Amino acid sequence: MPDCIFCKIIRGEIPSYKVYEDEKTLAFLDIRPVNAGHTLVAPKNHSNNIFDITPEDWMAVSEVVRKLAIAIEKGMKADGVNIAMNNREHAGQLVPHPHVHIIPRFKGDGLKLMPQRSYENGEAEETLEKIRTALT
Repeated sequence: MPDCIFCKIIRGEIPSYKVYEDEKTLAFLDIRPVNAGHTLVAPKNHSNNIFDITPEDWMAVSEVVRKLAIAIEKGMKADGVNIAMNNREHAGQLVPHPHVHIIPRFKGDGLKLMPQRSYENGEAEETLEKIRTALT
């Protein structure tokens, strides 16, 4: 995709801080990190998000995420890591190219998790049915 900023990074047209590269993936430091070491892992083949990435590219990305999460936690002496992926604009996806965030976490870093709530009466059963129906 000629105008995709991540495709330009993958092609070397835009500089990046490469953390890892193999034939299917590229991992690089986020230019606006939550914490130092915040890394993005993207497939080299262009797609838009989790909904259209090929199974092969997804498997490659997920294995690199697993390897790098271990290295980032160890290298940054982090207390843990968050793994996150935003899909589509209303879920916070800013670049239309699949990418997974690996965010090193430190005790007291101030980053909060998403707010949680309880299901209303009958809502869990209704939700379960919608998801199961979509699987068939």
